Amino acid sequence: MTKQRVLTGITTTGTPHLGNYVGAIRPAIAASQQEENQSFYFLADYHALIKCQEPEKVHQSTMEIAATWLALGLNTDNVVFYRQSDIHEIPELTWLLTCMTAKGLMNRAHAYKAAVDANRAEGEDPDFGITMGLYSYPVLMAADILMFNANKVPVGRDQVQHIEMARDIAQRFNHHYGDYFVLPEAVVDDHVAVLQGLDGRKMSKSYGNTIPLFLPEKQLKKHINKIKTNLLEPGEPKDPDTSTVFQIWQAFASEEQTAEMRKAFEEGIAWGEAKRQLFELINGQIAEARERYYELLANPAQIEVELEKGAEKARAYAAPFIEQLRHAVGIRKIG
Repeated sequence: MTKQRVLTGITTTGTPHLGNYVGAIRPAIAASQQEENQSFYFLADYHALIKCQEPEKVHQSTMEIAATWLALGLNTDNVVFYRQSDIHEIPELTWLLTCMTAKGLMNRAHAYKAAVDANRAEGEDPDFGITMGLYSYPVLMAADILMFNANKVPVGRDQVQHIEMARDIAQRFNHHYGDYFVLPEAVVDDHVAVLQGLDGRKMSKSYGNTIPLFLPEKQLKKHINKIKTNLLEPGEPKDPDTSTVFQIWQAFASEEQTAEMRKAFEEGIAWGEAKRQLFELINGQIAEARERYYELLANPAQIEVELEKGAEKARAYAAPFIEQLRHAVGIRKIG
């Protein structure tokens, strides 16, 4: 049986937080163990340049995110784990696809439309501050996917449009030059938890409300103590379904532990005690991986070895495929 190719990209901006772990990293590592899948995971450092033009931040984030995945047990012998910028065929494919992409399709991209709408609301020129990186981002994303002919691409609902665009671009290329690309499918898991942050909104770097995944113990405890709660006193029943503390607990706890904490909320557990137990739960689960994470950061050459190994595996697919595509579009040796 031919394995399904599953591809996941991780943008190298910022430090991984609990929401990244629960929503993307943990389920992706679990999926990588499934024998029916051939999994591709990449650090999307080209994508990072769209939002961040600070070289040291991009570099540091790349190192931290790679170390996070490795520390949490990603089996790089079983998957293809690589840095996007190591695969030189990807920007070349981006150009081939750009030449087959309708401008009107890019005009409809959510991120571009949102930026235009924000400019108009501020009375600015519609394209003020908008780079071609932001505008043509969906073509680069299509190249990431189509380079390896991924069958499935796990994404959040906000990214489904980009998978549909990749399908449109692939279909247009196939119609013009022949059947080279598999049409990818978006996979949206509505059961994956979307964690709330310190202020009760979605945990996001853009809101500044995250709890970094591998904070040292004392800092992790301090961050958990900052989680916004109401003014209910110890002994007063509390609603678990409106509590950020309970919501994060649920993402890390077993069914039995969740039921016990729900009962404790109904019986009026003190917020301080609930947060103490939440710290103990999370710290117990990540302590071993955190130690491995800091070992990797102290020895970045180990991370580089893994990424170079992954690049070699990825280019084994990409190099011969780009040659086929070059030939298909008429870029060939003469004679």
